[in-house]
Amino acid sequence: SKEAVETNKDIEQLLLSIQKAFDVLVEKRTDFEAKDVKEALQGSVKTQTTLLSFVDEHISELSTHEGIDMSKSSVWTYRKIRKNLAEFIGEKYRLTDLAFGQLTEPFISDFHHYLLDEKGFSSGTITIYVSLFKKMCRIAFERGLCKNLLFAHYRVGTPKVTTPKSLSMSDFIKIRDVELPEDKPRLSVSRDLFLFACYAGTAFIDTVSITKANVKVLEDGDKWLIYNRKKTGTLARVKLLPEALELMAKYEDGARDTLFPLLSTNRVRIDLITICKLAETSKTYSYHSGRHSFASLITLEAGVPMETICKMLGHKDVKMTQRYARVTQKKLFEDMDKFIAATEKDFILAL
Repeated sequence: SKEAVETNKDIEQLLLSIQKAFDVLVEKRTDFEAKDVKEALQGSVKTQTTLLSFVDEHISELSTHEGIDMSKSSVWTYRKIRKNLAEFIGEKYRLTDLAFGQLTEPFISDFHHYLLDEKGFSSGTITIYVSLFKKMCRIAFERGLCKNLLFAHYRVGTPKVTTPKSLSMSDFIKIRDVELPEDKPRLSVSRDLFLFACYAGTAFIDTVSITKANVKVLEDGDKWLIYNRKKTGTLARVKLLPEALELMAKYEDGARDTLFPLLSTNRVRIDLITICKLAETSKTYSYHSGRHSFASLITLEAGVPMETICKMLGHKDVKMTQRYARVTQKKLFEDMDKFIAATEKDFILAL
């Protein structure tokens, strides 16, 4: 099967990495134990220079030039790159750092997509971040901290459009309705947090941070979720669907101010992998897919204008919303039917 082939590739890559770590230690001509191989494999600072430790050193060097031949804003930009690199490594590799020896060519492309799809940065910001990251890798190579000149051939442009991250209606129903093991109650909590993202368009950090004070009853008499996004500070406003209100009521707790219990993003990510397997979905989804599904499956397909979805998601730019909300085939067919019905009387076929 395809999954078996991919698993075998991962195993082969892991074995190669272990062999590489072993060879590095052999070259040092000193005694070592199995734990030393493990540390070398994980990019321990004892055996290899790590990416983020070098970035920290580089920023420290630049800071000494601040106000002389380096502006304060430039140093700040490097710090932002460092922050996003750390978050990317944590989310993708579940590590706090990576050794230069662990970096492969796909790393920079994956980082590029992360900045675009997960962080929502503009193409201009991404170009600056990726270019400066390449520059730091070149400096590390020139100083002998890594054996290869990494990412030298990577062109800093807009990456090709990735597959939409929204759930299909079939997969959404499977995740919503799948029976979860009663002896693992946390799976149900993780699923409910994910479903809330589908119903309200919230990012994970916002889902576990919003409080009862963020729920307002407006002039229309309905309950609205009004909050400032943690990532950007932008105001987001969305009318709460009955399904979202049911989830909120399910977890209402007078001893807790937040709407939902706090789980870590890594814990929910792992739980979603399990849930998708149990539900037999067509692919594994991340928590952020719930936010994409709100944009495409829940709102756009129901006829909500893109500009309105932009406000609901708390986006600063409708262009970002367009990357979230993709026109489904069902929506395309419905819109074409409406178009034909509205214009068929005006067309005169002439032979």
